[in-house]
Amino acid sequence: MIALVDCNNFYVSCERVFNPKLEKRPVVVLSNNDGCIVARSEEAKALGIPMGAPLFQYKDFLDKHNVIALSSNYTLYGDMSERVMNTLAEFTPNIEIYSIDEAFLDLSNIAFVSKNPDRLFEYGVEIRSKVLKWTGIPVSIGIAPTKVLAKVASKKAKKSNGVWVIASEKDRVNALSDFPVEDLWGIGRAYSNFLKRRKINTALELSRMPESWVRKHLTVQGVRIVKELNGEKCLDIEQPIPRKSVGSQKSFGEPQTDFFVLFNALASYIDECAVKLRNQNSVANILGIFVATNPFNKSEPQYFKSRFIRLPVPTNFTGELIRFGYIILKDIFKEGYRYKRVGVLLTGLDSVNKLQYNLFDKLNREKAIKLMEVYDSIRKKYGKEILKFSAQGIGKEWKMKQEHLSDKFTTDWDSILTINIQSKQKHS
Repeated sequence: MIALVDCNNFYVSCERVFNPKLEKRPVVVLSNNDGCIVARSEEAKALGIPMGAPLFQYKDFLDKHNVIALSSNYTLYGDMSERVMNTLAEFTPNIEIYSIDEAFLDLSNIAFVSKNPDRLFEYGVEIRSKVLKWTGIPVSIGIAPTKVLAKVASKKAKKSNGVWVIASEKDRVNALSDFPVEDLWGIGRAYSNFLKRRKINTALELSRMPESWVRKHLTVQGVRIVKELNGEKCLDIEQPIPRKSVGSQKSFGEPQTDFFVLFNALASYIDECAVKLRNQNSVANILGIFVATNPFNKSEPQYFKSRFIRLPVPTNFTGELIRFGYIILKDIFKEGYRYKRVGVLLTGLDSVNKLQYNLFDKLNREKAIKLMEVYDSIRKKYGKEILKFSAQGIGKEWKMKQEHLSDKFTTDWDSILTINIQSKQKHS
């Protein structure tokens, strides 16, 4: 059996953990630069606020209905996600982190599952209760023999008591009989429209289609989905695969014209990527940098330029990558433009164990590795802002527009919640 654990309205739930005043209030979370609505509480959904709605179009509506809008706090969300996943790992060693708010759990090695499947619901309740108690995040759990059925069960769980189990043929038929085909994992808009035109409206109806028909119209991926709907396991729990490339790019809150402001931003992005490389024990062979103006502002001159170089020695050393990043940026930067973005891409990744040194390399690699180990450990313990490279600058003129940003409650000492308790003295 496989369990899919899905955090409910994750971004909003993270905010509510540290601000109880948001409970039972309509809340939305905004995208980068406070552009669009990317997360909604159930109360906000009930008001009819659509996903992806531009903030400027709905500002009056939000004010009218007292909807609270918050800027995306990715530092907080990432840390809370890690806490949820660490809690889930207490229940099974075989876990696939599917996204920031979803994970598949392999329950096949849990002793009672094969002997007493009736306990699956109780086990789901136990998982849900512990995640809520340890992290404050409510989750929905779907348990079934396959990943696709677990996804179906998870969506069912959101509309019931938080846990849904598909353990028998009767459970399967009941769950699929009214499940819209467009809500199936792996069925996109084009396929769902195609199926509806052929009067296939539910997951149960799709599961009963001949394999030859499915293969012809929905390809091999469709065949896997249908087999999984019928309880035949085709998709395994996957272990994390090292990324083939890492990159970072963010739009500035305001356009920038100064080279060193762009360089400060670029150095910060390079630092983010270098940390990701070290976390997966990888080094990069190729470094790419790009700059761009705002393509939506047709009243200003437009400019986009990128350049990639092969590094002399594959590396994940932040200082070295920043040095090469400066050289590239100096080459592609042009005066007279208002830049909206700068970005970095590190690709051609290899394992650190396969690192090939250069005979003429002047950098003390052993010293650089030890330096980064200390650098990462200090920042992990005291927060990312406690230590950084001078190239990242002090101010952040380039930072995103985040006018409604909450504190970094779990990763910044200055933002940790403080509770003042006043005791009443008894007088005799």
